[in-house]
Amino acid sequence: MISVKKFSAVWCGPCKTLKPIFEEVKTNFNNVQFEEYDVDSQHEVASKYNIRSVPTVIIEKDGKEVERFAGVSSKVAYVNAINESL
Repeated sequence: MISVKKFSAVWCGPCKTLKPIFEEVKTNFNNVQFEEYDVDSQHEVASKYNIRSVPTVIIEKDGKEVERFAGVSSKVAYVNAINESL
């Protein structure tokens, strides 16, 4: 199982830039679980994943991290990383 976890914050400008990109990426994958976390309200989860900056996107395969993006990347970068994990 592939899961994609996005960590962001309401006050984060780049996170606002990532939002529509992430929504587009989600439409490409029906068999991938997408999760979104606010680092301020869900700090336990952010701490578990050692999140040091936002936005951060983590791709996991079978519960193990296979890719991590810190900052905003292109839609193609996320799509390619997810496809490589499938």
